[in-house]
Amino acid sequence: MSLRQRPVSPPKKDSAVPQQGSVPPAQPKSTNPVWIVLGALGLSALLFLASNSFSLAALLTILLLMHCTQCILVDNGYILNTGTLEEVQLHWNIRVADVSHPELQIRYTPAGSIVVPGLSDAHAHLLEYGASRELALEGTKDIQGMFRAYGKYILANPEIQKNTSTYVLGGGWDHTVWPTTRWPTAADLDSDPVLRGRPIILQSKDCHALWVSGKVIEKSSPFPDVVEGGVIFRDESGHPNGMFLDNAQDIIFQPELTDADLMRRFSIAVRDVVAVGLTSVHDAGLNPMSLKFFAKQAELKKLPIRIYGMTFFDENGEYWGNKTKPIIDAGNGRLNARSVKIFADGALRTSGAALYEPYADDPTTTGAMRITSEVLHHWLPLFLRDGWQVDVFEASLKGINISASRPRLEHAQIITQADRIRLGKLGVIASIQPTHAISDMWYAQDRLGPERIKNLYAFSRLIHFLDFTLPLLGFLLDGKSPHGPGGWFPEERLSRQEALRGMTIDPAYASFTETTLGSLEPGKRADFVILSQDIMTIAADKVLATKVIATVIDGTPVYGQF
Repeated sequence: MSLRQRPVSPPKKDSAVPQQGSVPPAQPKSTNPVWIVLGALGLSALLFLASNSFSLAALLTILLLMHCTQCILVDNGYILNTGTLEEVQLHWNIRVADVSHPELQIRYTPAGSIVVPGLSDAHAHLLEYGASRELALEGTKDIQGMFRAYGKYILANPEIQKNTSTYVLGGGWDHTVWPTTRWPTAADLDSDPVLRGRPIILQSKDCHALWVSGKVIEKSSPFPDVVEGGVIFRDESGHPNGMFLDNAQDIIFQPELTDADLMRRFSIAVRDVVAVGLTSVHDAGLNPMSLKFFAKQAELKKLPIRIYGMTFFDENGEYWGNKTKPIIDAGNGRLNARSVKIFADGALRTSGAALYEPYADDPTTTGAMRITSEVLHHWLPLFLRDGWQVDVFEASLKGINISASRPRLEHAQIITQADRIRLGKLGVIASIQPTHAISDMWYAQDRLGPERIKNLYAFSRLIHFLDFTLPLLGFLLDGKSPHGPGGWFPEERLSRQEALRGMTIDPAYASFTETTLGSLEPGKRADFVILSQDIMTIAADKVLATKVIATVIDGTPVYGQF
């Protein structure tokens, strides 16, 4: 998957460069020689003269200082060739010279670094993440810590401080790490003198719960007695107490976001995305405004990263699968959207995930479905028939071309052995987020008990039955776990190659882009990440010290420099 792990031999001199289904690089506008630059094995850069086959935008980069593969040749945003220095010189008729050319860009990597394909987050919520980082509550150890973070934010923003009617939004809180086991309430927010009387909406870390202030409850009233697929927490008098789960979040009044709000949140998210080596993100459709915003940016050619959008599903709306066309390679390949995101149930953290058996810490519930099985049976076959990728169940796949539709199961985190076998036989893509295990492992056994916990994040057993998995950036945990430094169920850990595949070629397949993304091969887009260390070979306890030197999309650095 890295160049070191998967060298690609260059084509023979009299053969065409494999295109892998991508758009071929532009032909040179001039037959005049152009200069290209190589760096070799950490030595000073050498200059070579290209006598043919390059446009003036051509870029030859030594990106991986390893024994077998040294060079990536990039032209017009695509990988033209890879191989050793000698192979590239021979194939492209390159000879050594000692002068420079103003049209060329010099790129070389530091000794000891490694280049891997652009990393992909296969399940994220970009705008929601950006909102949570404006007022980041993740990591607060208790309610008082959250108060301090919120109070500091308000005091640092004079306009908000002066106007107590301004909605203040934040996110990332996680009550499972707080000393108390109870849920927070509006009364908690209203007990703080800085927060009291303000309309406050706080999104939980898993996006399955809203914690709101008394002012927001007042503005959102009246409330229904029951919300299908959601929960309204109430006090002893039966009044909403400020906590709303799953579908109940939809009944909370929130001010309409402006274009400036969306752009600010998007910019924050993109800043963090490229800094960790992500070049592509699958946005999992929490709100229909997200995809609309991305489409507008793609039309303006202003998408700085690649996005695979999932269209929000409204069970109460009209069927649109036969009227709306998927978005394919909009904004010069930066936006694709051919998937429908259906929220079937809640989350384990909030005890809303639908289980076969009752929760171990609350035998009165098995969680809840947000959508009835009747709705799923009605809608899923229609979307599949019209070529949309969806979360699926077995009955909906009858007569469906699996390789063409590539159905996914998001958050495939706790699955019985029987269901793992079924998934493998059906060919359904299991979308899993290993970084969730880092937080879930501290409370999951309380929710599931000592036996069911063995089916949570059972990565090794899932891979045994499935062709593709989609981990998030969970390459290696830090060794801290409820079971000690040896790891939490270490028998389920992924190999490094499996983890890297899950962040590169596997999510490319799951987004129908494996012919242009996911590996460093001729004909594919020049998306790659330069890491400070060889994560495939260094000692395990050194992996977390790896830094992102640069993130490159279409051959252009969007983060860092080299």
